[in-house]
Amino acid sequence: MTNPPLIRQPCPPGACDCGREQLLDKAGSSTCNDARCDARGDARILLLTRAEEKRLLERLENLESLADLENMQQRIHQQLGVSITVAPGLTEVRSMRGIGIQIEMQPGLCRKTRQAIPKAIRRALEKRPEIAYSLLNANDLFRDM
Repeated sequence: MTNPPLIRQPCPPGACDCGREQLLDKAGSSTCNDARCDARGDARILLLTRAEEKRLLERLENLESLADLENMQQRIHQQLGVSITVAPGLTEVRSMRGIGIQIEMQPGLCRKTRQAIPKAIRRALEKRPEIAYSLLNANDLFRDM
């Protein structure tokens, strides 16, 4: 007999707007096959327990290169269904704050997690500025010259 996978514990009432309960209801219905429903009801995010979230944030803070960042973005999308976009802002970039980090809204993704992932990526970029420089170069830093 196999144990069901661990899922994230609910947030305190009123503290989050993640829609965890609605996602659980949708995932538990007979219209849903697998752990995935559709693009708006992907239950894989519920597999991100608090312990796994800490591991993820630690891993994001210790990125080694732009390729490592892109690999993590792909793995997060494959395993959790969360899309993360990291790109220079529309105006000039003078600090790490000028780099835009966007997380696609989806049911089940906790508010604190939506805030913690960009913070962890920013800390990695501050720790290793060469990743930010590579990101700027990959997005045509010298386009106006």
